[in-house]
Amino acid sequence: MRILVVEDEKKLAGFIKRALKEDGHAVDLCHDGDEAAAIMLRQEYDSIVLDLQLPGRDGLSILEDLRERSVHTPVLVLTARDTVRDRVRGLDTGADDYMTKPFSLDELRARVRVMLRRREEASSPLVLQFADVTLHLLERTVRRAAREIVLTPKEFAVLEYLMRNPGHVLRRTSIAEHVWDYNFDRQSNVVEVFVTSVRRKLEDAGEPRLIHTVRSVGYILKQADDALG
Repeated sequence: MRILVVEDEKKLAGFIKRALKEDGHAVDLCHDGDEAAAIMLRQEYDSIVLDLQLPGRDGLSILEDLRERSVHTPVLVLTARDTVRDRVRGLDTGADDYMTKPFSLDELRARVRVMLRRREEASSPLVLQFADVTLHLLERTVRRAAREIVLTPKEFAVLEYLMRNPGHVLRRTSIAEHVWDYNFDRQSNVVEVFVTSVRRKLEDAGEPRLIHTVRSVGYILKQADDALG
C-alpha cells in the first residue's frame, strides 16, 4: 500500500514513515500544505496521514477540497487540536479517523491498518486467487496449493500488485511506484531482485512458472500456456 504522510515536523514525520514502513507500506513525506495539495492531485494513494497545522494551506482545507473532488482516499487526521469541537469538525469535513498529539506510533499503525481494511472490504475481495496461488490480504499469508509461502512485506506487496493485475504487463516503474516510496531510485535493480525472489519462492517445490519477464518492459502474471516470456 502507498501512503502519504503530511506533517511539517520533520523528525516526527520520519518516525511515522519508519513505523509505517515496518508494516510493508511505501511512504511518501510532505511538509507543506501547498505541496501536499498538488501531490494529491497527481498521485493516487491508498491512505493519507494529514496534519492540520501546516505551512501554506492548512490540512482541513486540503481535506475539504479532496472530498469536494470526490476523492475517497481514507484520511487519518493527526493534530494538536484536541477539543471535541475540533474533532467533530475534522470528522464532518471528511476525515476517516482523528488522532491528537502526543500519540503512540503503535496506535497510529493500528488505526491505519483499520482504515485500509475498511477500504479493502468495501472495494475489493479480501482474498486474491490466481491459478493455485491464494493471497489473504488481512492475514498477510500466501499459499500455493497446500504449501505455505513466507514472504517479506515488500515481497508480499509485489505479489499483491501482480495478482491485482493478472494478464497485464506491468512496467518496472509501475511496480516501483506502487511498492516503494517517492524517493525510489529508478536506476537501481531492486524491482528485479524482489520479483526474482517472489518467483523463486512460488516455484520452490517445482511448480509451473506464473511470473514471466517481458523483455525491456516488465513482468506479467500468466499461466504457463499463455505466457509471453
